[in-house]
Amino acid sequence: MAQNDLKKIDLTTFFLSIASTVYMRLGMLDNPHEASELDLDLARQSIDLLELLQEKTQANRTEEEDQLIQQLLFETRMKFIEKEREIKSI
Repeated sequence: MAQNDLKKIDLTTFFLSIASTVYMRLGMLDNPHEASELDLDLARQSIDLLELLQEKTQANRTEEEDQLIQQLLFETRMKFIEKEREIKSI
């Protein structure tokens, strides 16, 4: 792939990329580059990264970016808790 074929990354794309990593590490999305493997520690680390970005980009986000990061944090946290409970009940 040529370098100019890559889409320029923006904050929205970055947030979505990190959220996708959470879902892959929770076993909810296939990783095209490796076998999907449940890893709660890496999922938690990616959620922590989203939280850090939310904190560090505050007052520098558009309204849409603000809504997106809030939504992604809510959804990834809930999915993490669901997966954690599922594992503990086995």
